[in-house]
Amino acid sequence: MEIREAAVVGLGTMGAGIAEVLARAGIGVVAIEIDADALKRGIGILDASLARAVSRGKLTEPDRDAIRGRIRPAITFSDAAQADLAIEVVPEQITIKRQIFAQLDRACRPEAVLATNTSSLSVTSIAASTRDPGRVVGMHFFNPAPVMRLVEVVSTVMTAAGLAAGIADLARRLGKTPVLVGDRAGFVANALLLPYLNHAVRLLETGYAAREDIDLAATAGIGLPMGPLALLDLIGLDTSLSILEVLRGELGGSRYVPAALLRRLVDAGRTGRKAGRGIYSYADGSPAADGGTDGNVGASPAPSTVTLIGPGGSADAELASAAAAAGVNVTRNPAHPSDLVVIAASPDQRVLPTAVEAGRAEQTVGLHLTGSRLAEVVSTRRTTAAAAATARELTGRLGLSAVHAPDRPGFLVGALLYPHLADAVRMVQDGYAAPADVDTAMTLGCGYPAGPFQLLDKAGPEAVLAGLRAMHAAYGDPAYAPPPLLAEHVAAGLGFAG
Repeated sequence: MEIREAAVVGLGTMGAGIAEVLARAGIGVVAIEIDADALKRGIGILDASLARAVSRGKLTEPDRDAIRGRIRPAITFSDAAQADLAIEVVPEQITIKRQIFAQLDRACRPEAVLATNTSSLSVTSIAASTRDPGRVVGMHFFNPAPVMRLVEVVSTVMTAAGLAAGIADLARRLGKTPVLVGDRAGFVANALLLPYLNHAVRLLETGYAAREDIDLAATAGIGLPMGPLALLDLIGLDTSLSILEVLRGELGGSRYVPAALLRRLVDAGRTGRKAGRGIYSYADGSPAADGGTDGNVGASPAPSTVTLIGPGGSADAELASAAAAAGVNVTRNPAHPSDLVVIAASPDQRVLPTAVEAGRAEQTVGLHLTGSRLAEVVSTRRTTAAAAATARELTGRLGLSAVHAPDRPGFLVGALLYPHLADAVRMVQDGYAAPADVDTAMTLGCGYPAGPFQLLDKAGPEAVLAGLRAMHAAYGDPAYAPPPLLAEHVAAGLGFAG
């Protein structure tokens, strides 16, 4: 496939970025907008991006001028008549996209490839508005297009043989990494990311955990670059809501039903950073500090002696060693006087039965160390506020950040992570994508430092399976039922990412 000239329809931030990417690769670009004013705004976005690249030393002025010279602004579809490829980048509304494709179908040469940048809509439905659906593919770039390396190349049941592979080759020419997928709502990245974000909102709205704790659990506990609630504000709550509606319509299931709080915030105009307010407030462009859940740190004395109850093993030993290194006396006898009873907790087991058995349930918390930076402080229905506060002081003395979690399966980190990993396993189980492609999509498209299957292997498939079984038993929601493929890998002693 030889692409010498391309048309880009729609010059918002994404469209202007795609036009820039094509022109940087030496391809002539016809940049089409609805009218002269919109075209001026779009070219302004493109010129500003190129100017930033020059100012940062990423681009020389002669190169900038050469790139700019390859881009020809236009306001009529007839200007795309000689294009080898036309890419539609208009708002995520199926009616608008079908109208654009019908016009491109009339304007472009019969052999030209027509591509949609949709992030979640049916490429098949869009292709149906053309005379030859076989020449239609999805080419989903990620924002900002000049920087993000992933392109999801989407083929339909009607896409001509070899076309998706040709578009993947083009993506590589553009300096991108392609992932080839079928036409399913959300493709890979959004189909995995949005249910995870939605679940975080549901944890917030039900009072399962505090806003700051949810985000800290994701960053310090899982290792993600941004918490799910802050990420929702960055993406836009309205954008996320519309994608979830598409996912729910095709995939069904509770993971895709938008959280009521998400819908209410959108109804109130609190759509995220772009509105100055979403889940967080952005008075000066950064989240307003509300004190968070660490506001009680320092309000209670750090314990000098704790009673540690644990099943033995590495987690128990790690906790005892950390306490001793911090100068905290550790006793194993619940009858011995101490400031706090700490149970070395496991996400697949409840803390309360052990606390009751110890005879000091009011003074007992669970403590679960996650990675090297985070401790989950688990309160039962019997734990007093004073004991929970003392436990947070203990974590501070241990040099750890702390989040508060209820005594429920998964605690907080697992409640966020395990269903997310189950979604990824189901995607592979269904034959939709390979583990390596899923990891590539999430690392390059969503900024994950490690893909879901790398995270799964790190957490331990056995631990994830046990956590999901406990969650499913507690809640009865099929979304938490462990995928058979996960159980098969555990039984065979196999990981996923290697």
